Amino acid sequence: MKTYYLKNLSETQIKKLSQRKNLSSESVRKSVEKILADVKSNGLKSALDYAKKLDGFTSKEIFVTEEEFSEAENILEPRIKKAILSAYRNIYKFHYKQIPKSYSVETVKGVKCERKFIPIENVGLYIPGGTAPLPSTMLMLGVPAQIAGCKRVVAASPAKDKIHPAILYAAKLCGIREFIKIGGAQAIALLAFGDKNFRKVDKIFGPGNQFVTAAKSLISIDPDGCSIDMIAGPSEVLVIADKFANPSFVAADLLSQAEHGKDSLSILLTDNENISKAVKVEIKKQLKDLPRKNFAEASLRNSFCLITSSIDEAISFSNSFSPEHLIINIKNSELLAAKVKDAGSVFIGSFTPESAGDYASGTNHSLPTYGFARSTGGVSVEMFMKAVTFQSISKQGLEKLSETIITLAETESLDAHANAVRVRLR
Repeated sequence: MKTYYLKNLSETQIKKLSQRKNLSSESVRKSVEKILADVKSNGLKSALDYAKKLDGFTSKEIFVTEEEFSEAENILEPRIKKAILSAYRNIYKFHYKQIPKSYSVETVKGVKCERKFIPIENVGLYIPGGTAPLPSTMLMLGVPAQIAGCKRVVAASPAKDKIHPAILYAAKLCGIREFIKIGGAQAIALLAFGDKNFRKVDKIFGPGNQFVTAAKSLISIDPDGCSIDMIAGPSEVLVIADKFANPSFVAADLLSQAEHGKDSLSILLTDNENISKAVKVEIKKQLKDLPRKNFAEASLRNSFCLITSSIDEAISFSNSFSPEHLIINIKNSELLAAKVKDAGSVFIGSFTPESAGDYASGTNHSLPTYGFARSTGGVSVEMFMKAVTFQSISKQGLEKLSETIITLAETESLDAHANAVRVRLR
């Protein structure tokens, strides 16, 4: 983990330091384009062929059966079920407050305008399954879909034979009964295009590797595809720490992100050089006992520590970088939190680890990466709904609006628009 001093860096160097890697290469894009084209033409058959070729799929059944759902619940350790249920309840409690309110207003006498929130009818949830099972992601996507009231929710995750029981138990809590054992770009293609035996979805949610990311990007602009939640890159955390921070806490937070994978990014910002040194010592200590040590080490080689002149300078850099996760571990964390403008999710105080948000505090862990936190937030109940506007106008109401409508229509040289009002008032 390299260390830099912000005061010694030029604007060009700061920009280079803040730059993320490309989300996917040209070779990845070409491979994904071929997969999408094949699945679009041949549907479930092609998706299954790619699952066998790329993921070693061997199961006789592509859909998770009721027996498999029941078996998963029976074989799962009680302590794991208890943890999943606890997380589910907290996530549900937090997200339930997000249900948007419909409203109606009379803008002019006789002119009634409404905005109603309606659930998206068919949604697909992608649950990655590369190096570890992710029941937490199943909850983060399944709970808001459940609260929104989506009529059909389909989950997809890669498997050789069976989906991990923890994921199936989480899915069942979210009311999901349709689950396909296919992952990667082929799963995104099947969800987006469907076939005669599998109805396509209207929107796809969920993170994934560069192949999944490229597939989501491409199907979102395909006329036969569907919409997506967001484009997500590798996971990232930025920790702001001062001299009062516990170095072991900071090191643990940086490592918890680094162990996700070699492309994950862990950044430390501090105005205290001694903290920087102490954190590096703690990282070496804690690394020794990590089962995913190789992933963490690779990630840390791409990560960095930035020494700033002040904590205010650190928050300024953070806002510019717009991290997926921002941890504020300083003496007056609440005061600094008020200055946050751009971040996916913020963790305030020394006893608020990022892993709490990943699993059980209640907030969503499916968040914008790659700097997209400047313009969007994480997955929410609203994302599983669409706002539809309605209006009803009486004759008297149209009379009151007529001059405004006709004048603006004629200004834009759209005479048929003006005539649609005139014919009603003659």
